[in-house]
Amino acid sequence: MNYEKHAPRVSQVIAAVAKVSCGHGLWLVARVNYCKYIIFAERLPLPSLTVQNANPSLSLPLLFSFGCITIISNNCQIIKGASAVMDKKSVTTLTLKQINKHTVYQYIYRQRETSKFQIVQDLNMGLSTVSQNLTALEKEGLIERNGYFASTGGRKAQIIRIVPDLRIAIGIGILKNMFHLVAVDLYGETVAMETIPLAYEDTPEYYDTFAGEVLHFIEKNEYPTEKISGISIATQGIISPDGSSVTYGAIMGNTRMQLSDFASRLPFPCHLVHDSKAAADLELWNHPKLDSALVFLLNRNLGGAVITNHSVHQGFSMHSGSLEHICVEPDGPVCYCGNRGCLETFCSASALELRSGLPVKEFFLKLRDPDSSGEHLQDIWQDYLRHLAFAIRNPNLLIDCPVILSGYLAPYFLPEDLDRLLALINEHTPFPLAKDSLLTGTHGQYTPAIGAALFYVKNFLNT
Repeated sequence: MNYEKHAPRVSQVIAAVAKVSCGHGLWLVARVNYCKYIIFAERLPLPSLTVQNANPSLSLPLLFSFGCITIISNNCQIIKGASAVMDKKSVTTLTLKQINKHTVYQYIYRQRETSKFQIVQDLNMGLSTVSQNLTALEKEGLIERNGYFASTGGRKAQIIRIVPDLRIAIGIGILKNMFHLVAVDLYGETVAMETIPLAYEDTPEYYDTFAGEVLHFIEKNEYPTEKISGISIATQGIISPDGSSVTYGAIMGNTRMQLSDFASRLPFPCHLVHDSKAAADLELWNHPKLDSALVFLLNRNLGGAVITNHSVHQGFSMHSGSLEHICVEPDGPVCYCGNRGCLETFCSASALELRSGLPVKEFFLKLRDPDSSGEHLQDIWQDYLRHLAFAIRNPNLLIDCPVILSGYLAPYFLPEDLDRLLALINEHTPFPLAKDSLLTGTHGQYTPAIGAALFYVKNFLNT
């Protein structure tokens, strides 16, 4: 079912059923197992609701709370609701005000720029209610009024928008010999970035130096402490289900890495995530209508992730989407995992550098140079595309979905490279991949760091 297309109608039906059911003094359970586009329900599954109306003569409006639907009335008792804020207590006037304020903020966030009249019209709220909420949001520094829309014949309407840098999330992508730092605003836009050369070692000295560089980055960009919502760290390695440690870190030798190694040295909330999962979070953020996708992280070391039901699939042992270990040639080179012929040994940026004897940037400069005698580079690149096509084709038979090329190498792909890759994918499959289902990321080597930072952006927006 296309939930986005039918969201308004589904919402009306739920509201109508609620009113009729409660009008007869009945219990109502409204259940939608996975409906992320019911009006204001963004990026969150819709939980079950159970509503009891103590006064059947009251009308029952449909209100929205914290990204999920909540059906309430003055005398309704929420038995099981859409948010932890909603418990078995009766809904109070204060709760209603909080819901309204959150709804108005989320609307402004989505619109980016709007006016008071547009909010009143689209949210079907009273002018006084909207005015009160705008005043409250402005006092809290959440929104600002900046300039005016062009006149449509009457008084010019003020432009209302959120304050994007009210909170800044710090994202970090750790590699063997460096780490990438980014600062991200509430729209997920990168407002500062830096690469710090620092070889990873599991020593107190490394973590001390790391923390010092992060704090210097924050100070240098003049971010007040209260603006920092948290620091999210993407690393090469499988993360434990509770997010407290790395359970498999063969690339960097960081199997003993603990979240506490960072959190004990930084005066902000900290979060640890696998770099491939962080990259998938960024791609999902950039393609919000995608329900499912395969993500190939074409970094110095290859990575992968699977997106299903609009979220990154983790798996029982947190290693879902390890596409880098698909065996493409059983007698191929030895991978860092100890096996032979993994995709990592053919399609990582490191493998490309090893075969060509050139740094990535220089490889592509010579590859694209018509005056360069680089036939052997063309052979290397075509072989790269053949192995990548093989690795894409097989999981795409299992999961019928778009494929996203992300990470360091993605921006180097030209349209003709994508056409060639698509032709190779479709050579030996009964179900060809459509051209518009092969996508490329645009953030290059900073992809995991930006994706990691989104953890705290989403936390802020959903509270």
